[in-house]
Amino acid sequence: MKTAQLGRTGATVSTLGLGTWQLGADWGDVSEKDAHAVLDAAVESGVTIFDTADVYGDGRSESIIGSYLREHPDAGIFVATKMGRRLPQEPENYSTENFRAWNERSLRNLGVDTLDLVQLHCPPTAVYSIDRVYDDLDQLVAEGKIRHYGVSVETSAQALTAIARPNVATVQIVLNAFRLKPLDEVLPAAQAAGVGIIARVPLASGLLSGRYTSDTVFAANDHRTYNRDGSKFDIGETFAGVDFETGVEAAREFSALAAEHDLAPATAALAWLAQLPGVSTVIPGARTPEQARDNAAAGDVADLGAEFHARVVDLYDRYFRAAVHERW
Repeated sequence: MKTAQLGRTGATVSTLGLGTWQLGADWGDVSEKDAHAVLDAAVESGVTIFDTADVYGDGRSESIIGSYLREHPDAGIFVATKMGRRLPQEPENYSTENFRAWNERSLRNLGVDTLDLVQLHCPPTAVYSIDRVYDDLDQLVAEGKIRHYGVSVETSAQALTAIARPNVATVQIVLNAFRLKPLDEVLPAAQAAGVGIIARVPLASGLLSGRYTSDTVFAANDHRTYNRDGSKFDIGETFAGVDFETGVEAAREFSALAAEHDLAPATAALAWLAQLPGVSTVIPGARTPEQARDNAAAGDVADLGAEFHARVVDLYDRYFRAAVHERW
């Protein structure tokens, strides 16, 4: 597994991490035993960073990671969590009092004294420009409650605002073969500032696995069913905001490209993403140990080269640019 520095945290992490939204909720049901098996498989495959949030399963994802850390105290896992989605998304709810309450809850869930990385969880745009927000986060660092802080964003504009702040360590953003706008300005700005980029939704909610057809049906409690219209949260988090049927068609073409390199589609999609200049780590989710191992294998793939990259960009231009590029 290749490694990289996670921005201003100074920590070295695996270029393929593990997103744990699936282990909390919104992707169907996963038992705690099965969740631990996924974490085991990831760690055994070289993964050293888990991404979670206090709202995944109302804290279930954090608690599962916490129990895993207690059972494996020497695993060397860097845990990135998030806060800010426990209340209505209004700027005034990103208050000093709420930061402290959310922070203490995550500390309890994870069973740690200090949180490695806390990310503001896609707050309203105004929050990224409030000086007091960053002062509060700096104070939590000074008190030893958190080691570092970053942001999770929906748009490139939000990312650029955060990158300009001197103590923002990381920016988490939707980035995959079907969502390329961050390549224009966000990745270069992050590199110049020394800010780490955490790429989320790297498989476009599974589209880039090449396993879906236009007839694929997801469980009722899977966000790929209930948020397909963006009625529950930003539609950019579900299938990266692209039309499902168009995504299936584009995924077939991407699968053919991956096959030319003797790679499974998901492996190629993750490897290409992890190899982009400026990306620190990629955080695909997994619901089974097999998925966790397969995802981690992308961290060992040799450089895919300029021609592969050019063909990904061409695919994006033909299928998605007009529909998604200016939205996020």
